[in-house]
Amino acid sequence: MLKSLLIANRGEIACRVIRTARALGIRTVAVYSDADANALHMRMADEAVHIGPSPANESYLVGDKIIAAAKDSGAEAIHPGYGFLSENADFAQAVLDAGLIWVGPKPASIRAMGLKDAAKTLMDKAGVPTTPGYIGDNQDPDYLAERAAEIGYPVLIKAVAGGGGKGMRKVEAAEGFADGLQSAQREAKAAFGNDIVLIEKWVESPRHIEVQVFGDSLGNVVHLFERDCSLQRRHQKVIEEAPAPGMDEATRASVCDAAVRAAKAVDYEGAGTIEFIADGSEGLRADHIYFMEMNTRLQVEHPVTEEITGVDLVEWQLRVASGEPIPMQQDELAINGHAIEARLYAEDPASGFLPSTGRLELFDLPDMGRVETGVGEGADISPFYDPMIAKLICHGASRDEALAGLREMVADSAVWPVKSNAGFLVRALDHPDFVAANLDTGLIGRAGDDLMPQGAPTDEELGEEADALIQGGPMAGFRLNAPRKDSAWFLLDGDPVELPVGTGVEEPAEELLIASEGEVWQLQPFRADGSGAAAAGDGAILAPMPGKIIAVSVAEGDAVKTGDKLVTLEAMKMEHSLTAPFDGTVTELKASQGAQVQKDAALVVVTPDES
Repeated sequence: MLKSLLIANRGEIACRVIRTARALGIRTVAVYSDADANALHMRMADEAVHIGPSPANESYLVGDKIIAAAKDSGAEAIHPGYGFLSENADFAQAVLDAGLIWVGPKPASIRAMGLKDAAKTLMDKAGVPTTPGYIGDNQDPDYLAERAAEIGYPVLIKAVAGGGGKGMRKVEAAEGFADGLQSAQREAKAAFGNDIVLIEKWVESPRHIEVQVFGDSLGNVVHLFERDCSLQRRHQKVIEEAPAPGMDEATRASVCDAAVRAAKAVDYEGAGTIEFIADGSEGLRADHIYFMEMNTRLQVEHPVTEEITGVDLVEWQLRVASGEPIPMQQDELAINGHAIEARLYAEDPASGFLPSTGRLELFDLPDMGRVETGVGEGADISPFYDPMIAKLICHGASRDEALAGLREMVADSAVWPVKSNAGFLVRALDHPDFVAANLDTGLIGRAGDDLMPQGAPTDEELGEEADALIQGGPMAGFRLNAPRKDSAWFLLDGDPVELPVGTGVEEPAEELLIASEGEVWQLQPFRADGSGAAAAGDGAILAPMPGKIIAVSVAEGDAVKTGDKLVTLEAMKMEHSLTAPFDGTVTELKASQGAQVQKDAALVVVTPDES
């Protein structure tokens, strides 16, 4: 068994690896950037090494710094977690060349599956069914448009490198192909340094089915059954579960056997995931399930597999990296019950899911089920990394039991003043189609406003809370109450509201946080002090968060229509398009491509048409 391990990652996955390593008696070494100087993962580890400034490309993505930290700290192995350098074959090779142990697949396996086009070709040879489409070196936009027309719209443009939905665009018709291609290529270039794409036929009623596989250095490969990750928003997974609802034993055997063949085709070692796209229009059928890609690493959603199999996948990773065989054979593995996971993000659904940054003054997660997080109350959520702040996982004897438990967990989560998607998750878990397991990747898009914040509590619901605030009482939940005779003014999330109250006292509390169903509101006494913040003009386009300007689509003097793209901002690993609020003219342009901007920085001013 390994004696010491450096975790080349941060956040909840670093904490997750540290816990298992500690249980096995392995000394752990964390790495951290400036932004993570007081992060939970660096405080949990036996030793922590500073590796540079906050931007990931100056710290967590610099392989030489990671390897130097391992050598300086005496670590004999490196676990990459997921994201960052986890699927970088050159880094894996550099780790091995430095005389260290790489807790992951061989570099050759990563390379074989790292590019989607080459991987699909390899899978065809291995007898693994793949989605119809175009894979090739010719990346001329006109040529790609011709291939898309031959395949038939709608089509899916996908970056051949990377994953996580980046560099991926669905195109409904020929007139949208050029814009979709440019956007996918630009995002892929920024995220992976590679703008080559492939084109696939868009699968109707698509379900995202993936199979957990595991291999060792002796040539053994097993599967640990499937997961359903169909509940997605913009190709980003939101809720995952195992096993896949509606999967019969014959289809399960077919898909899982294909996943094992895929892993054996690249001589796979360690934890990996074979991802499939299923046409769910006629239920899950083996002849309607196609290979998409392989993730040559541990997945974010691995806990649901652990919950239904009783396996610690990180322990398996560390044992196999130590030269041991896979701890269990295929016939020893079985499915026990059902598990569902929800990803809790620091983002604001009411503002188009823009990432939210700041200090977690309140971070109250449930004490039931399984919670994976890398932050705690008082931590700062920075703009430099992925906005996921926790994973909530519930296991039950049945899907209904797991779903009910997870809903309770999410509803009891309270995050403030940083915004979170907890309320959105509650409504997603409540959606009739999700409850009935009528799943496909378009469910969230179709649900639309039904999943969005439903507005503040009513005056009647808030009346008793207002009393508690005036009387200096502690935080309370919602309570319905009878109408009051008196009223007073308060600020609810900064907006003035008149609420019914009782008599009150002279010294009210400063604030009251009201939490319910995953949402949190701040209630304060209204104090008119004669001051007020100036609001930006209607036509002023402000940066919604800190980030980098990656595209400027207009110039001063340009006429624009409502919804026209003005500026594209990159923040927290995602692109955000800022658009014209009305028909008008660009009268001021302060944004420049490549510039770093702070939240609320003025970028563009649009003057409305006189009409």
